[in-house]
Amino acid sequence: MPRVVHCEAGAPHLPIFLWGRAVPKGALEQLQRIAAQPYVVEHVAAMPDLHVAHGVAVGTVFATRDTVVPVALGGDLGCGMSAVRFDYPAARLSPRDLGRLLDALGRAIPVGDQTHRGRGIALDDELLATPLSTGALEHARQRLGPRHLGTLGGGNHFVELSRDGGGDLWLSVHSGSRGLGAAIAAHHVRAAAEADASALPGLRGDTEAGRACLADLAWTFEFARANRGRLLSQATRCVVEVTGVDAQADSEVDVHHNFVRREVHFGQRLLVHRKGAIAAAAGERALIPGSMGTASYVVEGLGEATSFRSASHGAGRVLTRREAREQLQMERFVQSMRRVVFDQRRARALIEEAPAAYRNIAEVLEDEADLVRPQVRLEPIAVLKG
Repeated sequence: MPRVVHCEAGAPHLPIFLWGRAVPKGALEQLQRIAAQPYVVEHVAAMPDLHVAHGVAVGTVFATRDTVVPVALGGDLGCGMSAVRFDYPAARLSPRDLGRLLDALGRAIPVGDQTHRGRGIALDDELLATPLSTGALEHARQRLGPRHLGTLGGGNHFVELSRDGGGDLWLSVHSGSRGLGAAIAAHHVRAAAEADASALPGLRGDTEAGRACLADLAWTFEFARANRGRLLSQATRCVVEVTGVDAQADSEVDVHHNFVRREVHFGQRLLVHRKGAIAAAAGERALIPGSMGTASYVVEGLGEATSFRSASHGAGRVLTRREAREQLQMERFVQSMRRVVFDQRRARALIEEAPAAYRNIAEVLEDEADLVRPQVRLEPIAVLKG
């Protein structure tokens, strides 16, 4: 159950509902800042993977009546996860098999700063049917969309092979809208800043700028989902080549964790903003990853009203990337990954994503036991990181 932070003298704000046993330095101030905004209604919810980020802390959920706040969604709009199960025993894959699979995935999927060469991959007609709000954004879609569709990106984005409690093989991907989404996000952050000089500017949904923002964001979330779908398809083909078994289509799970959408809460139709948080309506399946060396989970949402039916999007960082590089020892990082096949040639770059840079996923799930119920534990056996 959450702790509640009430208004403080001289700094009035809506209540803040905090899940989690610790509040990272600076995160409470960011929560108080968003809770003091005139467009926020009801309260602000903070997930147990909360940590400081630009503008609004990762793990923040809040609602407005009809104001969209672009800076509160981050640059990777629609970032999220997809996963699928194979009716195939993961134990049949030797470390050598897994190494071959990682090599095949690396050849099939552009990672990090890589994009498709030449014309890239044509966007489906459905993705092209909705116009974007400006000529510049249309040009960005034409230029970046085909090059970025089906690319992984860097940072904490990944393709992972794992096994469930019954021994079956799973494949999961974590990515979003890539450079195209970043361009769309930046455009609307600027538009909001021009319309509102406050630190966390919003756009009213009944204005031309607000309507354009909501329409463009909705399209971007669909592009992010299409990107994950393409990644999952590319990766599945690599798995099929090794195992001879296709994925179980009815097992697929997909979630956003940087998004805004209209939902009904407390008898009102609201715009719910989730930055680094997933929707967790009652009975809804979702994914919560750990780190590259620890378990991820398929979960079932419990529909908790005070969280705006939300939950954490992962384990949550406890060290910034810079702190991880400066504080973590390479030997301990490699030791922590001893059960997971990964490209050890990139260990120095990947230390930013070391398990020690993240919270204990078991503690995160304990802290949000009223938000989600774990269904399937996925132990990583091989990971490709951007």
